Amino acid sequence: MGKLLRKPQKGEAGDNVRIIQEITRENSPLQYIEFKALELGAGAVYGETLGKMECCIVVLTGTVHVSDGEESFRNLGTRQSVFERKPTDSVYVSNDRSFEIEAETSARVALCYSPSLEQRPTRWIKAAENGVEQRGRNNNKRLVHNILPDSDLSVNSLLVVEVFTESGNWSSYPPHKHDQDNLPAESLLEETYYHECDPPQGFVFQRVYTDDRSIDETMTVENGDVVIVPAGYHPVGVPEGYTSYYLNVMAGPKRIWKFHNDPAHEWILQR
Repeated sequence: MGKLLRKPQKGEAGDNVRIIQEITRENSPLQYIEFKALELGAGAVYGETLGKMECCIVVLTGTVHVSDGEESFRNLGTRQSVFERKPTDSVYVSNDRSFEIEAETSARVALCYSPSLEQRPTRWIKAAENGVEQRGRNNNKRLVHNILPDSDLSVNSLLVVEVFTESGNWSSYPPHKHDQDNLPAESLLEETYYHECDPPQGFVFQRVYTDDRSIDETMTVENGDVVIVPAGYHPVGVPEGYTSYYLNVMAGPKRIWKFHNDPAHEWILQR
């Protein structure tokens, strides 16, 4: 196995709380992103105190309550499966604050982190506030839920988006990258992909590669896996019969998404 594919783990984080993914700056090549995915049984409670990090709590499935000690948001979550394709609720918590998640039902949540120095207000990002768009055409179509796009100026660093790609289609395609601090042409953003498949025994393929091929990994990605993208192009291919979901987290020195297509494959857009 290469360095960029992370399989689900079975760590415990408290009574009836299971860590299924934990990507940190200590165990990955990333400098701007940390990521955690948790499964909580009904009634389970999980809490953290943030240092100089902000966090976007995404309710992947189930129903939870979230509090930062001053504000409480109850009955968050809209779906029992991500493949219902409904936007979901999220909560943004800034640096130097604490938060607590209580599961009303069995739930799966994603915790998306990035460095943050300027404290911002805690905010409930309502499902109805997610920007929903269709991108691409032909076999390059996907449905996008924008949770924290770069047009949202209420946070310091994080960009968070959900993407659904249908059977037999490609996503993050033609291959593009955002690993150069070269604005306005391209921004430097690291990225993580948290993947799910429907049916869950499925798989997708993801390649991560740089122009000089110092990074060049092609991965078979299964349900619950995370792919780390420290740099390079990162397309996803979905086999016939399966549907792909992934949650993207991006962050870098400047909070703007400007990507650069691989020139060898950009001709695809002209068809």
